[in-house]
Amino acid sequence: MRHYCPTLLLLMLLVAVPCAHAQDFDRWFTDATLRIDYTFTGNAYSQQINVDELVRLPRWWGKRAHLDDVPVRGNGQIVVRDHKSGTVIYRNSFSTLFQEWLSYDESQGSPRSFENVFLVPMPKDTADVTVELYNNRQEPMATMTHQVSPDDILIRRAGEHRLTPHKRMQSAADSTRCIHIAYVAEGYQESEMDVFLRDVERCMGALFSHEPFRSLRDRFEVTAVMSPSAESGTSIPHDGIWKETALHSHFDTFYSNRYLTTLHLKALHDWLAGIAYEHIIVLVNTEQYGGGGILNSYNLSMAHHDLTLPVVVHEFGHSFGGLADEYAYEQEAIPMYPHDVEPWEPNITTKVNLASKWGDLMQQGGEVGLYEGAGYSMKGVYRPCADCRMRTNENPTFCVVCDRALRRLIDFYTAY
Repeated sequence: MRHYCPTLLLLMLLVAVPCAHAQDFDRWFTDATLRIDYTFTGNAYSQQINVDELVRLPRWWGKRAHLDDVPVRGNGQIVVRDHKSGTVIYRNSFSTLFQEWLSYDESQGSPRSFENVFLVPMPKDTADVTVELYNNRQEPMATMTHQVSPDDILIRRAGEHRLTPHKRMQSAADSTRCIHIAYVAEGYQESEMDVFLRDVERCMGALFSHEPFRSLRDRFEVTAVMSPSAESGTSIPHDGIWKETALHSHFDTFYSNRYLTTLHLKALHDWLAGIAYEHIIVLVNTEQYGGGGILNSYNLSMAHHDLTLPVVVHEFGHSFGGLADEYAYEQEAIPMYPHDVEPWEPNITTKVNLASKWGDLMQQGGEVGLYEGAGYSMKGVYRPCADCRMRTNENPTFCVVCDRALRRLIDFYTAY
């Protein structure tokens, strides 16, 4: 469950960039979504980005302000520029399973291909789209730019008819300034959708019982998407079990028994076509422990384990908030964070630039300090508090640093 918030310095630099034109949504975009499907291919030594397909969706549900800014740097970014002027008119950040895979020994050998899907507002005129991937030193390792014409007759239209059955679970106080969450059913047959809706209610209750989501609940709109599976459950390769499900999810991602993911992102977005969504929470109809969360991609968690509720909240910290894992185990140590580079996630530090993280809170005293062991490293990477929802399932809350980071993120998307 590897996952990937900006340093204060980065935010200052981004804000300093002239952006008056890029904030005018109606100048540059129509109220529609351009979904761009990519394949990321390669191994530890060479990576490539390729366009797969362009899809037009009827409405745009993402941000309409701060269009050329990102609240978290991520492990990659997608940037849209007006072709005529070169003006950056949209930017978003992300992380991917492909980049995580590159940290494993398996990536030293044969190359692999991973699906990735990104949503941008539909430009009114020809645009240049750049996708860039960063390594663990936050340096570009692969970049690709392609041109998009909104009049291209081969942009497939989707989401206009025969939408997946869905139900609005919560409305925001202002639907024009809110964050859209879609819960997606995985491994639920049509006869089990009542179970799915009850599971969504439980998970919503858990998320909105945590601060800052509890006090800012009216800024979220939530929809349950009832994507049916032919079989109930999910695939468990280490037990020889393979199921036919809506998203073809499975345990044993990267040969880790508890790592439950889907590699079929195109299928995921096909089920969502035409429905209001930005952030995705996939509930998997299984009692076995597992899940994962990937920044601005999806959060996927088991639905029927005793730890389901804390895991869903933890993984949303990754997929929505860009928060890092704050745990480290000797037997699972991964050198993901070089000790001479400050991580971009807001809740871990290598002390290279502690002032950009929670140095101000340390000066106030209290619980915030430097606790060694975080980001899968026993040494050299530090977390701000002894415990947190991003460290253990038993801790009932986000620590003060994670809470602050999440509040800033929600404000970025809704308080303009």
